[in-house]
Amino acid sequence: MNPLIIFFIALAFILILTARLRIHPFLSLIAGSLLVGLLAGEAKGTMDAISTGMGRVFAQFAIVITAGSIIGTILHRTGGTALIAEDIISLSKKPFLSLNMLGFIFSVPLMCCILAYVIFIPVAREISTKLSSPRGVAATSLGLGTLASFSLVYPSPVVYPAMVELGIVRTEVLLTGFIIAFTVSIIGYLYAIRFCRLEENKESNNNKKMNTPQEKEQESMKHSPGRIASYAPLVVPIILILAGIFIAIPPLDFIGTPNVALLIGVILSMVLPTRGIASVQVREWIEKGIRRGGVVLLDMCGGGALGATLALTGAGQAIGNLLLGVNMPVLFIPFLIAAAIQSVQGSRVVTMLVSLALVMPVMPQLGLPAEIVLFSMASGTLLISHFNDPFFWIFGDLAEMETLEILKTYTAGGIIMGISSLFMTATIYFLFY
Repeated sequence: MNPLIIFFIALAFILILTARLRIHPFLSLIAGSLLVGLLAGEAKGTMDAISTGMGRVFAQFAIVITAGSIIGTILHRTGGTALIAEDIISLSKKPFLSLNMLGFIFSVPLMCCILAYVIFIPVAREISTKLSSPRGVAATSLGLGTLASFSLVYPSPVVYPAMVELGIVRTEVLLTGFIIAFTVSIIGYLYAIRFCRLEENKESNNNKKMNTPQEKEQESMKHSPGRIASYAPLVVPIILILAGIFIAIPPLDFIGTPNVALLIGVILSMVLPTRGIASVQVREWIEKGIRRGGVVLLDMCGGGALGATLALTGAGQAIGNLLLGVNMPVLFIPFLIAAAIQSVQGSRVVTMLVSLALVMPVMPQLGLPAEIVLFSMASGTLLISHFNDPFFWIFGDLAEMETLEILKTYTAGGIIMGISSLFMTATIYFLFY
């Protein structure tokens, strides 16, 4: 069967299972992966691809997600996130813009938009609660901010390899990318506050009403652990990761890795903000954080499985070759190729590498400056993110969104940002080249 037909059948199948039939995303994604493998005539290789795709995601994110979930749970239960949220609200007239800027600033230094989101989403949820804002605004402001810089600012792993391959001067990429990314991040923030005011989740409301006496007692136990105890589990890992990136000497090259740095954050969260709280209570919070992280990881692994099975079909290559043969403005070609690859396999870093392989041979025919080609492709990585993107599921799970709500906030926001980024790239091209 044609790879493009398989691709669209898989998307429709998963959407029906998750949004219409309310089947858990993990089961829906695995079922979709099996369907892709069968339609592609790769029955023997399908399970291997599923295992490989799941394993790759688990190996990369298991510790990060679990550690982040534990830190967030403990800080929430002890009142640490409430204190941080109060500080942001008191210091900023626009706290949701501050969340957007937090994601924008830390996504590139942390070398992972998912990691930046995981670290700050507990604070975003607390700000949303304190301001009684509609669901979706805080999480989307934060999430879209992380995407903007990660996709467009040097030395992001999306931008850096393309810059090297295309032989572009670093200062040009840094300045141009920052201007485009900052503008796009603000556009993402404006989209969040205007169009991401989701209705209250009925199931979430029921859970709040059905709190057990023990849970109510736990909530009442919240206390102010102090600013050092509240900030340290979040700030120390960030400092260690940044130090590990810019100061590559022992032991920073070890403790500065995201996995180790966040585990140190877990230890700090277990020690500093929990003084005066029974160890039994702290263990319960840790177990809750681990269970929450496990649910998120399952969804992310399902997305990895779908991306791996779609790769079996050759859909990305087919879409790229199709676009290269279409008569259109040359500026659109790198953009649409990257968007097509992103829609098939989910990882922005992989999208840029594959897009480079497709675009490099036709660079003379395009006749575009190398930096314009780079930002055209980078804009395309923002455009279409859905079920096979691990960030899609972690974004929704930690923000407590349904599948259609994630599509409205994360996916639609990314589309708007991608088109805006292409428009800015085109404007820079026509004005300065």
